[in-house]
Amino acid sequence: MATYLGIDVGTSAVKVILMGESGEVLDSQSESYGFDAPHPLWREQNPEIWWQGTQTAITKIRTRQSYAWSAVAAIGLSGQMHGAVCLDEQNKPVRPAILWNDGRAFKECERLNQQLPHLGESAGVPAMPGFTAPKLLWLKQFEPDVFSQIHTAILPKDYVRLKLTGELCTDVSDAAGTLWLNEQLRNWDESVLAASGITLAQMPKLIEGNEISGTLTTETALAFGLSVDTPVCGGGGDAAAGGVGIGAINEGDAFVSLGTSGQLFVAKERYTANPKKLVHAFAHAIPDRWYQMACLLNGASPLAWFASICGQSVSDLLEEAEQHSTESSAEMFLPYLSGERTPHNNPFATGSFQGMTSTTERHHMTQAILEGIAYSLRDCLNALSEKGLPFHELGAIGGGARSRYWLQMIADVLEVPINQYIGSESGPALGAARLAKLSIKDGTPESTCIQPTVSQVFEPRREKSQYHLEKYQRFAEYYCQLYGAKNRHSED
Repeated sequence: MATYLGIDVGTSAVKVILMGESGEVLDSQSESYGFDAPHPLWREQNPEIWWQGTQTAITKIRTRQSYAWSAVAAIGLSGQMHGAVCLDEQNKPVRPAILWNDGRAFKECERLNQQLPHLGESAGVPAMPGFTAPKLLWLKQFEPDVFSQIHTAILPKDYVRLKLTGELCTDVSDAAGTLWLNEQLRNWDESVLAASGITLAQMPKLIEGNEISGTLTTETALAFGLSVDTPVCGGGGDAAAGGVGIGAINEGDAFVSLGTSGQLFVAKERYTANPKKLVHAFAHAIPDRWYQMACLLNGASPLAWFASICGQSVSDLLEEAEQHSTESSAEMFLPYLSGERTPHNNPFATGSFQGMTSTTERHHMTQAILEGIAYSLRDCLNALSEKGLPFHELGAIGGGARSRYWLQMIADVLEVPINQYIGSESGPALGAARLAKLSIKDGTPESTCIQPTVSQVFEPRREKSQYHLEKYQRFAEYYCQLYGAKNRHSED
């Protein structure tokens, strides 16, 4: 029986899973790493840490699963979106990669939006600092020597692809997050490339997520104990791959992602843009499918930050908060540690606690963080539901989806049922493995991209609605007091 490998190149770790013929996860391994912040608003990583993490994770799984490993039939890739990985003529990085949560290119976004009034409609969203195109403009102005060396610009997961296959290639769902893709046509937009100071010749080959991008090099095949003709498929950006992993490929299929960033994602069978609300309308990793997404730069990461500050584990903080959960707490947290995207497009927004007193304890602060992220998701829901709620329930993926306490809170805040799945934390890595299976024509999207088994359904509790409504209104007021009503796009 064939097995399939899924590799997800995340912001804080690379995750590799080995998937069986029936779609079950046989084994998984994560390897963590950090990022650099050499200046305010900057977020960078050395691309080599992604490859090193991939090699380490693969070696560990291969050691544990020698029999299943010998049956690997194809490899899929997923990864953090929007990053700028700039390569020279020898395909070596000319500088560290600029990440999705980097906010330095805000002025370049203004230039792109003024120069290209159609950009929000064609690229699915207006230019915002996290996207790839404005990063290249920034490099052109502030690091011209580096910019002159750029032979090819690729995305983070595609650096791992280059190491695996020697091919310069990306898929349409990851390219969707660059602003360089015409989302409806699913092809590079030369007018946006030109406005970014680059050309079509500097772009990698573009394919669908379930197409084969190449096969393993002889060196890599020998190192991993796999055949040199093992195919590597196009794969997907982490949002789209998460959709494939959770079975969100048909109209109205939706999920909430609680990883380093956070998303509300709904699959669409036709391209529908809503740039005024800063809703992302992107190509899916499945051909002839798209999706709409409201994106938070701060998903579960503020909770991880607080855990590190406290010297506690995230699980211990969650347990403590649940034990002391109260509706009389005045504490509030604005979770904007990395600025924010939907609905504010504000790279200068910062995190802050409000309403703290001498009686505030750690569990109050943890609850405020969880609620603050949930209220940010409510902002996202308002942006997505301008013309009515586009879904009836949400799946949950990402590390934060392991917390039943938090999922119940989010269901109460959004007033939408949330399904917790068995193995939901596999998310994009599982989606990458599913795309690998589809790339060798083993199954159809409908038979392969099924929803995982539901472990629990969290129904919104009516008795909590008034508490969260009042606190959400205070949350919105705090933001407006700090940054002005003109920055709010969630509710007009």
